[in-house]
Order: sequence, then structure tokens, then C-alpha cells
Amino acid sequence: MTKLTLASYPHMLGFEQLERVLERSAKSGNEGYPPFNIEQTSELSYRITLAVAGFAQNDLSITVEDRQLVIRGRQTDDSEGRVFLHRGIAGRQFQRSFVLADGVEVGEALMENGLLHVDLTQAKPETIVQTINIRKG
Repeated sequence: MTKLTLASYPHMLGFEQLERVLERSAKSGNEGYPPFNIEQTSELSYRITLAVAGFAQNDLSITVEDRQLVIRGRQTDDSEGRVFLHRGIAGRQFQRSFVLADGVEVGEALMENGLLHVDLTQAKPETIVQTINIRKG
């Protein structure tokens, strides 16, 4: 069986980058931790909210790498000298990645009540009409 790709369609020119983005997104390794929401806050803005209970602001980092929003969390081990009878709160590290479309910019991040909010905005696309002259050969 032949794998269909965007390059298989002759009228889809220049979409190879989109295909690479889709493949990268599928391989990003995002498991179910931490849980998150994505909401549309206006016509051209969005908010990603991650449940990061137990993480301090210094335990988190947010970067944009090659049109990909990457949120990482790593807690410091503060259990030295403490005796746990039961330890059910996970202190594991995580990495969440979100592929950003062209024109999407990351705004501010806000930590509130164990939730990390990251705001995104999308530039309104311009409509461009271009006329191509036909030369006589």
C-alpha cells in the first residue's frame, strides 16, 4: 500500500513544511500529564491552561522553538529530612509541546491557583490579490 502524502497531490504545491509539522506534532511525545485546556478567548486569541499544582513559578519554563511552544516543568526535590507515610502527589517532570501556525504569537503567561495560563494571539491574515502579466513568447 502506498502512503499518501501532500506531495502526492499535484495541485498542493509547497505544503511539504506543513507535512513535516504534522509529523513532528504526532511524535511530540505528549502524554496525559499535565492535563490542559485550550480555549478561544476572542476571534484571534487563545489561552492554553495547564494544571501544574505543586509546581512553583521557578520550576516552569516556557520557550518557543522552531514554531513550537514548549512548556517544561521540573520540581526540585524538597523531601530531604521528611518522612512520608504515603506519597501520592507526583513530583515528576514534564514537557508539553504545541505547534504554532504562522502568525501566532505567544503573549503573557500567568500562574494562578495551580494553573498556568499562556495567552496566544493570531495576526489577522491579509488578503493579497496579485495579477500576473502574460508575456508573448
